[in-house]
Amino acid sequence: MKIAIAQIEPVIGNIPANIEKHTKLVNRAISLRSDAIFFPELSLTGYEPTISKRLASNQQDKRLDVLQKLSDENTITIGAGLPTKDHFGIRISMVIFQPDQPRKTYSKQLLHEDEKPYFVNGKQQLSIAVKGEIIVPGICYECFQPQHFSMTVESGADIYLASVAKSLSGMKEAEEYFSEKAQQYNLLVALSNSIGLCDDFVSCGKSSIWNKDGKLIGQMDTDIEGIMVFNTDVNEIVKQYS
Repeated sequence: MKIAIAQIEPVIGNIPANIEKHTKLVNRAISLRSDAIFFPELSLTGYEPTISKRLASNQQDKRLDVLQKLSDENTITIGAGLPTKDHFGIRISMVIFQPDQPRKTYSKQLLHEDEKPYFVNGKQQLSIAVKGEIIVPGICYECFQPQHFSMTVESGADIYLASVAKSLSGMKEAEEYFSEKAQQYNLLVALSNSIGLCDDFVSCGKSSIWNKDGKLIGQMDTDIEGIMVFNTDVNEIVKQYS
C-alpha cells in the first residue's frame, strides 16, 4: 500500500479555498498511485478553536463532494480535518472518504484543557481499512496520551495516523515520542502537520514517518506544502513532493 501524508498551510476560515488546496494535493497523490492520503488537524478550516463553531459542518456537506468524487474515481482513501457539529456540540473531526462507500467521521476523543471551552469529546475510535492494512487515526493532543496508543493495539492497527497542528517545540517532543511508540507497538507511525499560523502559535510542518523499528525514515521541511508517500510493501519512501 502507498500512503501519502499531506502538509498544507490552511487559509484560515476559508473552506472553499482549502478544498482547492486539498484537491491539488490529492491529485498529486493520485499521480503517484497512492492508495490513501491524510491531512492535518482541522485542515479544511485551519486550527482556530475560537471560530470553529461558525465554521462547523458535517460529513454530508455538499462542498465536500469533490473529495468524494476524487475518491470514487481514483480508488483512493482521503482523510480531511473539519470541525463537525451535532446536538451535543462541536467536535474536532476527520472526515473519511473511501471509494463508493458512505463517508465516515472520526472525532477527537481526548481534548486538551484549552480546547474544552470550544469542543466536546468524540466517543468512539475508528479504524480505516485500505488494501488489507488497518489505519487508526489520532488527532493531535490525544496522540500523546498512552491510552490512545493502547487502543491501536486492541484494534489490530498496522499504521497509526497522527493528524496534528504542532509548533516547533511540539514536534521536537513528537520525534522522540513517536519513535518510542512505533518501536514499542511494532507500528508504522505517520504524522501529518500543517504549516503557518494556528490559533496563538505557528505550526512548523516537519510531517514525518517512523517505521516499526522506531526509525525516522522520512520528514518534510518546516515551510513547504506538499506530500510524502510511503510504500508499505517495500518499507521505504517512494516520493517526496513539494
